[in-house]
Amino acid sequence: MIARLRKFWHDINASYWFLPALFSIVCVALALGTIWLDRSGWADFLNDVDWLEPARPDGASNILTVIAGSMIGVASTVFSITIAAVAYASGNYGPRLLTNFMEDRGNQFSLATFIGTFVYAITVLRSVRAEDEVATNLEDAAATALPGFVPQLSLLVAFGLMALSVAVLVYFLNHIPASIRINTVLKDIGARLLTDIEARFPDPNTGQRAGTAPDGSPITARETGYVQAISFSRLERIAQRENGKLKLAVRTGDFVHPKVVIAYWADMDVVEDCPDADVRECFTLGSMRTPSQDMQFLIDELVEIGLRALSPGINDPFTAVTAVHWLGAATAELGRRDLTRSYASNGEEPRVVLLEDDFEHFVSRGFGAMRGGLANNRIAAQVAFEAMVDAASTLDDETRRETLAREGNLLMLQAREHLVGPELDMVEARYQRFLQDIER
Repeated sequence: MIARLRKFWHDINASYWFLPALFSIVCVALALGTIWLDRSGWADFLNDVDWLEPARPDGASNILTVIAGSMIGVASTVFSITIAAVAYASGNYGPRLLTNFMEDRGNQFSLATFIGTFVYAITVLRSVRAEDEVATNLEDAAATALPGFVPQLSLLVAFGLMALSVAVLVYFLNHIPASIRINTVLKDIGARLLTDIEARFPDPNTGQRAGTAPDGSPITARETGYVQAISFSRLERIAQRENGKLKLAVRTGDFVHPKVVIAYWADMDVVEDCPDADVRECFTLGSMRTPSQDMQFLIDELVEIGLRALSPGINDPFTAVTAVHWLGAATAELGRRDLTRSYASNGEEPRVVLLEDDFEHFVSRGFGAMRGGLANNRIAAQVAFEAMVDAASTLDDETRRETLAREGNLLMLQAREHLVGPELDMVEARYQRFLQDIER
């Protein structure tokens, strides 16, 4: 249930309906509250404010009508611009980046503000009564000395929401072009990746290596899809209840289908009656990967942008250079940290053992996956050597430095297959410096 709630919360964060719906409900409640204050006489003090001209019924109706009409028009335009920006980013940077733009709070709050203002104006508009209209009750007639009923406080709040909407519109017009700039996109992905690394691997490197492959009594999947979320706390409670250990065979982001092993029971006397169904409920599957628990999804996004930029159809090596820089920063951060993980609460013995990935795996996932594109471009290849040297310079683990050296050797071998003439000579010269620098 927790894993499913986590997935539901992620779906809400990546939707354009939740905040507008929430703002609409809040604005309806705000409108009903301010109208009640106007009818109860709590807002009569506004009639004594010299610089605040009381509104008449016709003027109030016209103002609220203009606000409501303009806000729904602006909301439609904002939604159209947002969809166009999302389509542009998805087509140019990769479809997996669609989630990043759908989660953009700036776009969600902008749309919600305009729709909330529209709902507020419509709700207040229905309470405005002209002089020649029949009052529905005696309290309406006594609520104000003005002809008919004009909710002065509600109208003032509507003006405030309109001013807020104008400010949000200015922000939105600046935010949209800024958010689809490739440097901004890469910075958001890279910064989130570094934050996830720090949260997932908080301890410094101790030299401990990844353990052996998990084994024991297997638990197999019953459904098909990507592992989007895992409820580690519930897995721990299940393992404690059964007085055993759960060794995970998959990580968040892996694709599973029926009969694929997702975990193993270990250190148990009797395994025939183990609650495999309870374990399966801790794994939430979906049709696509999400970055909520999948750190490697962010690495893949950087690689995808870099490879697209280096493709012959786009040929934008400087975008690839930026992607390489963020990959280098993430590699250096991973190299300084202990990558072995287990899940235990209250300082007890770990009951849930996570599938471990060593430093070589992450280097292969980043620089290794991007090697084919880097080897075809002199600029990108030279920067890749520099990024690996910079990452290695922050490490005191010789084994991990050797991993980066091997990746540089593989890059040079592949570059020799694709580059010729002066470009190959320049990459060769940078490679020789790479060998000298990485051995220091």
